[in-house]
Amino acid sequence: MEKTKIILDCDPGHDDAVAIILAGKNPKIDLLGITIVSGNQTLDKTVRNALNVTQHLEIDVPVYGGCSEPMVRKKVVAGDIHGESGLDGPVFPPLERKAEPEHAVNFIIKTLMESEGDITVVTTGPMTNLAMAMRMEPNIVPKIKQIVLMGGAIANGNVSPAAEFNIMADAEAAYVCFTSGRPMTMVGLDVTRKVLCYPEIVERMGRIGNRASKLFVDLMGHFCKTQKEVFGWEGGPLHDPVTLAYLIDPSVLKVKPMNVRIDIRSTESYGRTNCDPFDYLHLPHTADVAMDIDVERFWDIIEENIRLYG
Repeated sequence: MEKTKIILDCDPGHDDAVAIILAGKNPKIDLLGITIVSGNQTLDKTVRNALNVTQHLEIDVPVYGGCSEPMVRKKVVAGDIHGESGLDGPVFPPLERKAEPEHAVNFIIKTLMESEGDITVVTTGPMTNLAMAMRMEPNIVPKIKQIVLMGGAIANGNVSPAAEFNIMADAEAAYVCFTSGRPMTMVGLDVTRKVLCYPEIVERMGRIGNRASKLFVDLMGHFCKTQKEVFGWEGGPLHDPVTLAYLIDPSVLKVKPMNVRIDIRSTESYGRTNCDPFDYLHLPHTADVAMDIDVERFWDIIEENIRLYG
């Protein structure tokens, strides 16, 4: 079986932690490294969260700390959803694992430059690390096989009427990536809001009874509570793992190629992903945009991957 080589760039974050569960042991995925960005919480916290998850689940992959600030705008975090630590809920044993000394941006550049053009970059947080890597070393751009991102929306955002959090947190970085000319798959709120982690899903995963199962239940205890408080939903939407589910089984998503432009000029609509599904503007297609998701298959993928932890 040919594995998909990936760099997972994330900002853990409860749903990022589940994305790490999917990437960590799946036989179809070759996880080369986890690069961390500020987003759901500050960089020191998101790095610690990634180390806690990988140590707890015995995922033997290097973790690299990256950019602590967006490219242009002022930093924002999502503490109302993910808590003071960025990963409130689980209680981890003492942390012994350490991040690599190399900066995430340098790791991305080095890894891509030494590659055969066969590496997919998955971003489930603000796109700062990848955009900075592209700006520091433009020769990496043709080396990227594809970019699969959780971010944006065709319809409404989740932090403003226009914008989704990951894009809004560094719209200039998203602009760099979306204008890079590389193949992109955008997994936005239009599909991730369909995979709500209802109590019966938490119970289903809890019955598996291994370490990853227990972590999933602990993660969702906090995540689903805050999602209900903020949005009124009975289950938290598992945004970020949809990117990995798509790489594991592309049939889980229906995608449509279209032109997508990032709004970096507006005040009210800063961070909007202006998608053109009907080709009104007759512009080149810049991304495959997820339009629908097989919800049952998604939860099967989550269960199958939790079971890989023994």
